[in-house]
Amino acid sequence: MKRSEVDEKYKWKIEDIFASDEEWENFFEDTEKSLDFANYAGKLSESETLLKFFKANDEFDKALSRLAVYAHMRHDEDASISKYTAYYAKVSTLNSKYATQLSFFEPEMAKQDESYLTSLLSDKRFADYDYELRKIIARKPHTISEAEEKLIGMSDEILGSFYETFSMIDNLDLPLPEIEWEGKKVNLSHGLYGIILHSENREKRREAYEKYYAAYTSLINTITSVYYGNVRKDVFLSKAYKFKSCLEHALFSEDVDRSVYDNLIKAVNKNLSAMHRYIADRKKILGFDELYFYDVYAPLVDGVNVKYTYEQAYDIVVKGLAPLGKQYRELLKKGFDERWIDVVETEGKGGGAYSIGCPDCHPYVLLNYQPTMHELFTIAHEMGHALHTWFSQNNQPYAKSQYTIFVAEVASTVNETLLLKHMLKESKDENFKKYLLNYYLDSIRATLHRQAMFAEFEYEAHTLAEKEQPLTKEVLCDLYTGIGKKYYGEDIVHDYNVSCEWMRIPHFYRAFYVYKYATGLTAAINIANRILEKGEIAVNDYFKFLSSGCSNDPVSLLKLAGVDLSKTQPFEVAMREFEETLTEFEKLMGI
Repeated sequence: MKRSEVDEKYKWKIEDIFASDEEWENFFEDTEKSLDFANYAGKLSESETLLKFFKANDEFDKALSRLAVYAHMRHDEDASISKYTAYYAKVSTLNSKYATQLSFFEPEMAKQDESYLTSLLSDKRFADYDYELRKIIARKPHTISEAEEKLIGMSDEILGSFYETFSMIDNLDLPLPEIEWEGKKVNLSHGLYGIILHSENREKRREAYEKYYAAYTSLINTITSVYYGNVRKDVFLSKAYKFKSCLEHALFSEDVDRSVYDNLIKAVNKNLSAMHRYIADRKKILGFDELYFYDVYAPLVDGVNVKYTYEQAYDIVVKGLAPLGKQYRELLKKGFDERWIDVVETEGKGGGAYSIGCPDCHPYVLLNYQPTMHELFTIAHEMGHALHTWFSQNNQPYAKSQYTIFVAEVASTVNETLLLKHMLKESKDENFKKYLLNYYLDSIRATLHRQAMFAEFEYEAHTLAEKEQPLTKEVLCDLYTGIGKKYYGEDIVHDYNVSCEWMRIPHFYRAFYVYKYATGLTAAINIANRILEKGEIAVNDYFKFLSSGCSNDPVSLLKLAGVDLSKTQPFEVAMREFEETLTEFEKLMGI
């Protein structure tokens, strides 16, 4: 379907950012002319000048963000339109110039006496920047010279090109073939592949699986080169900034202690027996002699054909999130009524789903909606992101309004968990309960177990690169196979396609992002259970977290909502939730 054929009510109202492309172009020109931070260099030891710098930087960053969001959204509407690709390139170039001009900042701040920086923490004028100042103090050992910082700033556009290259391959150049579906010859797409994988037709699942992976493996040499380049970029930056590893660099950048990462991996590995049990149950229920990966999403419960229109799905989400109160419900309706959301999959549109925040505007959500249970939960998920953004932007100054990636998946998965538990509670149909329990098991498997598996792969791949071992296609496929066998066990066939799955994961181009899905679900399960148990008190605590932006380190912010990820207890709760859900499912299924 072409975008021009879509009803306006299913398109995001992008004119809320800029009324027209012409307005964007004029704003870009004005913003580009305003880029001038040279007069601050060498004067940051004067508190008044430093304060002016912070404020000026906020204003420029806000303007650049508005430009970037618009360009990004326009590009994702249809990546084949070169005009918006050019917009995106112009923003990237301006961002590189911006980074180059700010190259003096870190080295100069690193030279300041710690007593001076510490004194600013008690200065009320710097209240908006206290957390940033604490991070500056912590970064002092990892600061490089101004010349080195300038070189990295100049290369920012190049260093970020690996993700852009993969994105173009994945959304435009991937040779996905035709497939017969529901009596018609159609092009296999990312969205359609997901639908087929959840279908009851095993032969069609197998066909889609083989054709889908054949498209990726036909480009294995190219994608391997792009991914290896991205990993080498991560190694370069970690060494340049004096970190012992890429993981240390990634965790430091978000002010997250290594114990959180280790707690996750250890907890999941310790409890893999429940995962293996679930895979064995799946094989038994389906009655297959051999279970393949195209079977892991197949429905285990007959007689449930869930197909919601977009409007029906959204209404269910609003009702399911009722425990979060009236204000939250009204914001959900506002997002629907005022077109924050781009709904329909169209030619050239960016795949998957995401939420994106925009300064001085409401957040936006991109969907590629299909009438499946998964897509119902995707609405809840992405609106969780959107309203987290809304609460932070409306309760924090700009400098503290953008929450870190580490906590970005918490609100989204709180929504999913509350919605699931609502549907389980409301259902009077035992068969539908079986279906929902199965869905919850698959959600935890995909969001917690699977993302932890991805995290292990990322860690091992980066560790090999840090040891200067080339990441060839054989090395990467063998690594992925070994980790996959550990996670999924012996009751599933580990074929070549599965060995190549790493090729199609876009989040691998943002190193050490995926583990946050797992910590996010861990936090979400704990928060959702607390809300359902304690009601308004827990909701108020949760809203404190949603409204906190990046006013402190993310682990401390989660403590506002009653979750401490520096301890093992929350991870044990999440693992227990999976096992208890599995036991309930097995009981209803008579296993």
